[in-house]
Amino acid sequence: MTGSAGRYEENAALLKALAHPLRLQIVQGLLLCGCRNVRCIEEKTGQSQSCISQHLSKLRSAGVVQAERSGNEVYYAVSDPRAAAIVAALMGEAKEDTP
Repeated sequence: MTGSAGRYEENAALLKALAHPLRLQIVQGLLLCGCRNVRCIEEKTGQSQSCISQHLSKLRSAGVVQAERSGNEVYYAVSDPRAAAIVAALMGEAKEDTP
């Protein structure tokens, strides 16, 4: 069991990154609507740009989302299929709806 300690830590870090209602909402929104920028996420959640950016930063650090720049805009998408499956299961969505 000690040989897989790293795996447990990695999975715990993923769960910790998702363990906030707004981050769950952001990830679910990205899964349902595809790539989004901060302004779109701000409109959907009703949260400020700085608040959204802080949570996206945590999700990026954990490898849950990735960012792609297009001109002046940065678009976000879910990049971790495990996170997509976890959020889909938590929110009661079909597994085939996740990337």
